Amino acid sequence: MPCVRLAARADLPAVLALLADEEKIVDPASVVVTDAHERAFAAIDGDPRNEVLVLVDGGTVVGCLQATYIPGLGRGGAERALIEAVRVRADRRGGGLGRTLMERAIARARERGCALVQLTSGKQREDAHRFYDSLGFARSHEGFKLALQAVGSQ
Repeated sequence: MPCVRLAARADLPAVLALLADEEKIVDPASVVVTDAHERAFAAIDGDPRNEVLVLVDGGTVVGCLQATYIPGLGRGGAERALIEAVRVRADRRGGGLGRTLMERAIARARERGCALVQLTSGKQREDAHRFYDSLGFARSHEGFKLALQAVGSQ
């Protein structure tokens, strides 16, 4: 039976492998965990407004997502949950694991008193869009991104 839990530092290679997995399975043992990854995970893990959830099935991490809880003045001052980096291992998609992961993330947001859950998805990811539609998400906004050059990388 799959379970969803908070990620631990030991899950970091598996999470990074999932983030690299578009259509091929990446072996977590082959993933290089950099100092930047370590710092990012420590920051997420130490922040009560951020969490990485992992979906574990048969002792293997097969899914993940990051949730950030954002305070806001709108909606009566309620928090909103932003879900990012949703991944299910390529060979495990289509069997309900993503639904299990997302339903748990939505339940956690509801338990915190969030007024809404929002996410973005690449425009070309039509299967993902149908999946989010099936969970009740509405296509309500156009998303915009501005890539910033990291300090010291000029």
